[in-house]
Amino acid sequence: MQNVDPLEQLKSVVFNVHSLTIEEWESFASIWQPFAAKRKTILTAAGETEKYLYFVTEGVQRAFYLRENSDKDATLVFSYTGSFSGVLDSFLLQQPSRYFLETLTASLFIRTTFVQINELMKQYHNIETFVRKSLAFTIAGVLERQIELQSFTAEEKFRVLLSRSPHVLSMIPHKYLASYLGLDATTFSKLLGSVRI
Repeated sequence: MQNVDPLEQLKSVVFNVHSLTIEEWESFASIWQPFAAKRKTILTAAGETEKYLYFVTEGVQRAFYLRENSDKDATLVFSYTGSFSGVLDSFLLQQPSRYFLETLTASLFIRTTFVQINELMKQYHNIETFVRKSLAFTIAGVLERQIELQSFTAEEKFRVLLSRSPHVLSMIPHKYLASYLGLDATTFSKLLGSVRI
């Protein structure tokens, strides 16, 4: 089913953030291994230290927080084809995760370990620069999302989601999208029926 080389997908994303030399790219490309997971697989559980940085080549995943003694979870982030995945803070700090990472669909990845990434960052300044720039973009996105969650109305949150990522409506169960936006399922359903972009 997959017809695009995963390393070519990865290269496109990496070079869009920061260019590497041929030697740097070949070293970076060499640390990734293929991995597949079935639908609704917990890749990382709260309390575990994230072992891998994933690059998604097919499928959809979500990171979520589950409050102790509660069955209600809060969806924090989605990852899908062409994006990195994993519990990033746990991975980079090598400390137990507070979140779960699960596949929402059958998923294909390439993945690498903290030790491998860390060694390459020490060896190649350009790879460290790529990681730093990627984190800066991630932090900018997190801060923008905080503004949306705390300042926007339900309809504004919904409109931003549709304008930024209209494809998610057909890819991701609506209950998770509602959770991601901080909305209850009824409000999300009403917006789905009334808001047009």
